[in-house]
Amino acid sequence: MTPEILTYGMFGMLLIAIICGISLSFAMGGTAVVFGYLIFGPNGMYSIVSAAFGGMWSILLSAIPLFTFIGVALAKSKIASDLYHAFYLWSGRMPGGLLLGTSGFAATLSAMTGSCAASTITTGMVGIPAMDQRGYNRKFVLGTIGASGTLGILIPPSITLILIGMQTGQSIGRLFLGGMVAGLIVLAVFMSYVAIRSRMRPELAPTLGQTPPLRERLASLKSVILPVLIILSVLVSIFQGIATPTEAAAIGAAAVTLSVALRGELNWRYIKEVSFTTASVTGMVIWIVFGATAFTSIYGSGGGTAFMQQMLSGLSASPWVTILLMQLITLILGMFLDPVGIILLVLPIFFPIVVQLGFDPIWFCILFQLNLCIGYISPPFGYNLFYLKTPAPRRRSRRSMRRCSRSCC
Repeated sequence: MTPEILTYGMFGMLLIAIICGISLSFAMGGTAVVFGYLIFGPNGMYSIVSAAFGGMWSILLSAIPLFTFIGVALAKSKIASDLYHAFYLWSGRMPGGLLLGTSGFAATLSAMTGSCAASTITTGMVGIPAMDQRGYNRKFVLGTIGASGTLGILIPPSITLILIGMQTGQSIGRLFLGGMVAGLIVLAVFMSYVAIRSRMRPELAPTLGQTPPLRERLASLKSVILPVLIILSVLVSIFQGIATPTEAAAIGAAAVTLSVALRGELNWRYIKEVSFTTASVTGMVIWIVFGATAFTSIYGSGGGTAFMQQMLSGLSASPWVTILLMQLITLILGMFLDPVGIILLVLPIFFPIVVQLGFDPIWFCILFQLNLCIGYISPPFGYNLFYLKTPAPRRRSRRSMRRCSRSCC
């Protein structure tokens, strides 16, 4: 089988499987099994198994359940809601102040959880009702929360940055530092847009009725202490070289558990819910890793990876055009696939070309990650759009409200 036919066949079958509703992990794994048997016969199954077991031994994979635990534990505690209350009190009477505080809250939550799902859903659950009560424009609110929630995979600790480091061999600490800088820049852009648009159209984001007393605002800062300590326990230990990413994840998990215990929220029901959700999310991520590992193993063994690299390297275009083409491919894939699958699927093809062209690897990885963030809010399969549906119930029209009141009376 030629590399051209292999490329069309494997990616075509993968696309059909996704359209049919098969989960990404089993779509990639099933495609690998079919083409592994067609190319290598029964021996192709050994290649798949050996590749999956080889990936299982990566020590960085153990950081995934720990960072997932941090996000789930925070989402199921009242730490996040108290933190949002502090942002609300300090948002002031400026136009769009509550949305500015919501953006900052989403970024802070991202730095604690490293998850778009946890950041977006938690921000929506605590932020949307508060802004609905104050007459904020629903579309403006959802757009701001959805965009700010994408910072969960950019601002460290980020599970996807760990996977990028696994695939490229780059320092996780340097990737985290690059993600932090890029995330803060993107957050500044978001907040600038919110501030400018709110000032130009005050009806979209009305000001608060009155500024809360200074005493109440100062008292709310107590709720900021624990989140800041959680963030510092993870990031400082990594950036200072005190701990590896996996060890830092364990430190963060211990810090969250201690914080919940100090607040008196640690009980058997809480432990059961957090453990079950963490195991479910971790299992989903690991299965995607296994499926993508099997897919790339068969595709690479059949000459597909070398074919794609030669095709991209042989383009009669400048290196910058090649980089832009890679970003366009990543952006389009982000509209349909999970970021974990995209990283494991195309990064092994792109990264050697980037190094060959002489671009900085860390810069490219962060740029690659930014496109994944855009994919998170791009239809038709923008994951953050689905995450927002749960905490954002449909508003009833006035006619339906009148009908409801008549029926109730």
